Amino acid sequence: MFTRILCSPAERARWFWQRFLATSAESRAPSQRGLVAGLFASIFALITGAAIAAENIYPLEVLPPEHQRMTDPKTGAELLFLTTAPENDANLYFHEYSWLGDESVILFTSARAKGGLMGYVTATGELIRLHTPQGPLGGATAAARGNAIFAVRGRSVVEIKLAIEPSSTPAAHPSRVTATERVLCTLPDGAPSTALNPSCDGKYLSLGVTGFADRTRGPTICKIAVGNGKLSEVCRLPLMPGYGGHVQWSRTNPNLISFAGGRGPTKDFAGPVPVATSPEDYAGRGERLWVVDIREGVPRNVYLAEEGELVTHESWWMNDQILFCGGKSPTATEVSHVKLLNIYTGQVRIVGAGAWWPEATPAEAARVNWWHAAGSADGRWVAADNWHGGIMLFEGKTTRPHLLATGHRTYGKGDHPHVGWDRKGEKVVFDSNLLGNPNVCVATIPKAWQNAVSANHDGLGKKGR
Repeated sequence: MFTRILCSPAERARWFWQRFLATSAESRAPSQRGLVAGLFASIFALITGAAIAAENIYPLEVLPPEHQRMTDPKTGAELLFLTTAPENDANLYFHEYSWLGDESVILFTSARAKGGLMGYVTATGELIRLHTPQGPLGGATAAARGNAIFAVRGRSVVEIKLAIEPSSTPAAHPSRVTATERVLCTLPDGAPSTALNPSCDGKYLSLGVTGFADRTRGPTICKIAVGNGKLSEVCRLPLMPGYGGHVQWSRTNPNLISFAGGRGPTKDFAGPVPVATSPEDYAGRGERLWVVDIREGVPRNVYLAEEGELVTHESWWMNDQILFCGGKSPTATEVSHVKLLNIYTGQVRIVGAGAWWPEATPAEAARVNWWHAAGSADGRWVAADNWHGGIMLFEGKTTRPHLLATGHRTYGKGDHPHVGWDRKGEKVVFDSNLLGNPNVCVATIPKAWQNAVSANHDGLGKKGR
């Protein structure tokens, strides 16, 4: 179990202190024991203080702005392309936090020579290369609270905090950006196989780990305490069927983590429904949607799909509800609604309807069906993307649709948009191929739409109770 791992210098010092007291209790006179204990206590305080304060501070490379603004010709939405270089750039995965807490930086990744994990400075348009002296970063997310960035470097989990001195003339005189790095812990075995994801209270990070020295061992979902770097197991999964990643914390409950179950030959389409298996029978069920309470460590299947039903790309939203895309059609042409699951009651409702008709080709149907969906933190909107690079917004209260952007992917090729949200529910970020190669794009929701949703007071409210 990882709970016995001594990840931080403070923990190692505490363990040594306890062993020292135990072994020296009978071998020294009382006066000697008191003197040595006092000395060691001082040393211990220095070690633990150094462990908490141990930080690596270094400057980061800042690149000039390359952004481009335009208006969507069909919807009128304002589009801001954070990147326009010829290399491939991509936003973070749709259920990660792309914006820092104060929205000063938007995180993304780049395949350019001086790329890797990068950030867009919203005040100046400059790009930050988030590369450390010890090597590149990956598996990143912004903190749920505060302005930290969490990422993996090899088998280490690190926290990065940025100090930005913005330039008034960024094209001629770059801003100054300084990183303060803290290593939270290093995996003693295995390697990260998912991105990090923070708990909504900011206390923990989740991480999927695979590739252990024991080749018969299956994936493990771990949590890391942000405060002291303590690494512990949440649950171990069997080698077969393994798991599908997508490890993520509830956006409203700090005890719940979801992940994608291991997929068989039918992949995102459910196989035969197992007979007489319990929701806790991970190996027997073979389902997609699983939730584990960190206090118990027992994965539970929260949605039992029918055979042939598509269930894919889940993300947490308000009140411990999970958004996912899927449906069931009588032919190979997919139908995929945006659905919302109440994990406690099992109730599912359609937030964004997809469509199927007998004559539809896969390309035609893909224009009106959905593949990734994420909800705004304020509960007002759900955003979804499709295989043609369309971005649709659905009102959280009424489910009314609003087409936000179009044409950001060519069907059959190019990266998917993977649409995600800012912190205020005003903007979405996605990967766009509109300029000829993958770039990171931000679309702003028109004010008129926001005002209309905010002005909706339908229902009896408290008077009806």
